[in-house]
Amino acid sequence: MSDARHSTAAPAEGARVPRVIPWVYRLVVFATTLPIFLRGQRVEVYGREHVPPPGTPLIVAGNHRTGFDPFLIAYSLPRGRFLQFMAKKELFVPVIGPIIRAGGSFPVDRSANDLGAVRTSLRILQSGGTLGIFPEGTRGGGEMQGGVALLALKGKSPVLPVGLSRQGRRWIVRFGEPLPPTGSMKVLTATLGERLTELARPLGEKISGA
Repeated sequence: MSDARHSTAAPAEGARVPRVIPWVYRLVVFATTLPIFLRGQRVEVYGREHVPPPGTPLIVAGNHRTGFDPFLIAYSLPRGRFLQFMAKKELFVPVIGPIIRAGGSFPVDRSANDLGAVRTSLRILQSGGTLGIFPEGTRGGGEMQGGVALLALKGKSPVLPVGLSRQGRRWIVRFGEPLPPTGSMKVLTATLGERLTELARPLGEKISGA
């Protein structure tokens, strides 16, 4: 699952917002997080009070280290928030692809400036939905991309940073305070990067503003 590349695209008029089928969404989250609990591990969630109420546009942006990350974030969000991820197009194959779509996620071509994915993202935000993006682009990418800031500013949507880490048998999910959609892309991207670094630190280390 990936970040969008830089673009100045605007949403197409009358275009469809990807639909979330709630029972499919919950089933996928349950099935993908079940192995964690079957191994005797646990998920600890902090900062859930920072998540704005459902029905308001929100971009959830996290660091990306494991294949569990998108499902851990979805598991940790309060009920009523259905996380719709921008997922790499290679995942949309027979059997798996329809399930991903039923959960509300949609494809992005990471090898090009995918204007369609950008427009879909903006439509989700304009409908009061919850967009999920990994700003590093790829798992362990390490370098922040500007797509989150672009979508936040164009979609007038706050960005909720979420840090993911693992300490032994504990999977840690920490939400920070939302970043307002103001300023320049460069500044917002840099601020988000700083927050994600703080939130992904080992539990017990000081996190400013959390």
